[in-house]
Amino acid sequence: MPVTHTPNVPTLVILIGIPASGKSSFCRSYLYDSHVRINRDQLKTKYREHLLLDACICGRQSFVVDNTNVSRAVRAPFIAQARKTGFRVIGYYFSSMLNEAMERNRQREGAARIPDQGVAGMASRLELPDYGEGFDELWYVRMDGSGGFQVEEWCSGESCSHALVPSQSGPDMVYM
Repeated sequence: MPVTHTPNVPTLVILIGIPASGKSSFCRSYLYDSHVRINRDQLKTKYREHLLLDACICGRQSFVVDNTNVSRAVRAPFIAQARKTGFRVIGYYFSSMLNEAMERNRQREGAARIPDQGVAGMASRLELPDYGEGFDELWYVRMDGSGGFQVEEWCSGESCSHALVPSQSGPDMVYM
């Protein structure tokens, strides 16, 4: 089970990854029934995002931040507020090949489709998460090619079954 539930302890889940890497699909599959979804695309403004975040914190309601969250600076305020109020903090990092994410993005319609430069720009700013940011748990997620997900415990270093560094440069760069 990808989300660890601790009885009577609310959780903040932060989804991290470039656009079209599977974050919202994962959220619908695994978190829809247990966490309030905070998503800037849906809420439209930072003000509304903060209102909903504050309501979840005050009500001790588990929630998921379903945005790209590509940098430590973007993740830090969410983590700080949740830690200060006793929430568990769980991060899911979504691995994706840039060219595959761009192709999935091209299948989107209307406002959901992001210009290719936007996807590439997010990829260039992506910072891998680290337990030092305040996460209680970190997970590595990748799409399995048949509509599902593979979820593995986070690790870094030579003993990992997955590399956590870009494997090559250019349009096929893997953001693992």
